Amino acid sequence: MTQVDILDAAREHVGGYKVDVSRGQRVGRVSSEWFSRPADERYLSLSELFATVRGRTERSRTRTVESAAIRVEASRDDAERLALMMPGSDMPIAPTHWSFGQLAGLVGAPAAYLRQLPAPLAGINLQYGLTAHRTEQVKTLEIEDGRVELRAVTGPDYGRIFDHELVAAVQRIAGNGTGDTRWKVPGVLDWSTGVYNPRVDITQDTTTLYASDRDVFLFLVDDLNPIEAGKLPDGSPDLYFRGFYCWNSEVGAKTLGMASFYLRAVCQNRNLWGVEDFEEITIRHSKYAASRFAHEAAPALTRFANSSPLPFVNGIKAAREKIVARSDEDRSDFLRKRGFSKTETAKIIETVLTEEGRKPESVFDFVQGITAVARDKTQQDARLDLEARAKKLLDRAA
Repeated sequence: MTQVDILDAAREHVGGYKVDVSRGQRVGRVSSEWFSRPADERYLSLSELFATVRGRTERSRTRTVESAAIRVEASRDDAERLALMMPGSDMPIAPTHWSFGQLAGLVGAPAAYLRQLPAPLAGINLQYGLTAHRTEQVKTLEIEDGRVELRAVTGPDYGRIFDHELVAAVQRIAGNGTGDTRWKVPGVLDWSTGVYNPRVDITQDTTTLYASDRDVFLFLVDDLNPIEAGKLPDGSPDLYFRGFYCWNSEVGAKTLGMASFYLRAVCQNRNLWGVEDFEEITIRHSKYAASRFAHEAAPALTRFANSSPLPFVNGIKAAREKIVARSDEDRSDFLRKRGFSKTETAKIIETVLTEEGRKPESVFDFVQGITAVARDKTQQDARLDLEARAKKLLDRAA
């Protein structure tokens, strides 16, 4: 079936195309972000998101100072407020909740305990810690927005990658993220019909572009260009599309990372369904983080955006065609020789029989059974282990 045939088949379903989400992995990372973001952290376009994170960078400054030279001041008129005086400046700096915790952690003080103390007493403890700080130097990120705030305080070798740098890298391949390129905010799966609609209005309820004072998170897909990678049991095309998400925190709340994959659908709660070929890279904000971002992460994103789906399609095809079991004994031996327990083996075979209407024969059948069993695991380590073993089988077949 050609790409034109696929799109013609998709048009038979008004506004979308039929998908089978019983296969592949379910990934909940985007859904977790979607649930946790208040209205002021949701953006409707990449340009709007970029303007916000770039604007705060332009109002910020970084510097490295001797920790012992920082003075902690507490107002007797406000027992809950602390201020910091940096060397060479006569303007007080107010720590945010996040940076106060970082500062306390750097000097070995319990932040939760200090927050319960009156400001003068907390200031005394914090001042002692700064004076006795063995590392001697700290790197600050300060922003002026009506008043000067300390957004982050880290060790001197912290390799900061600004949030706007990540957004700009995504803009180079995705434009505004609203459909002006092939990369866009995802559509929605209709559970009642099994039809995925790639064309939905981008609102605060549907957007997958997020930023807070601590981080940025973006999820985009190429769902207007579905890819066929085999057939479903009823003979209809098994359709996928490409997707990726990435994240960063310029204040040290998390690493920088990117994940790319193929998937079959995104539901209203922004769970990813039918995920295959999941790949992830992370970069810690160490001394050479900015260089690694420029030479590894950003080019990897561009390569994925411009890559051909043929290796993925051919890999799925090879796994479907590679018959490895024709009897119950073959099925059991295939799984037991690859480290699956007797209970796991029986569950995998039973799952394929239930979902496909027949027992597993090909590598692809076993991979789908393993990932289906993984979805039901409540313990993350057990689920990730099964998913990794399934991917290993698929990679070997390809």
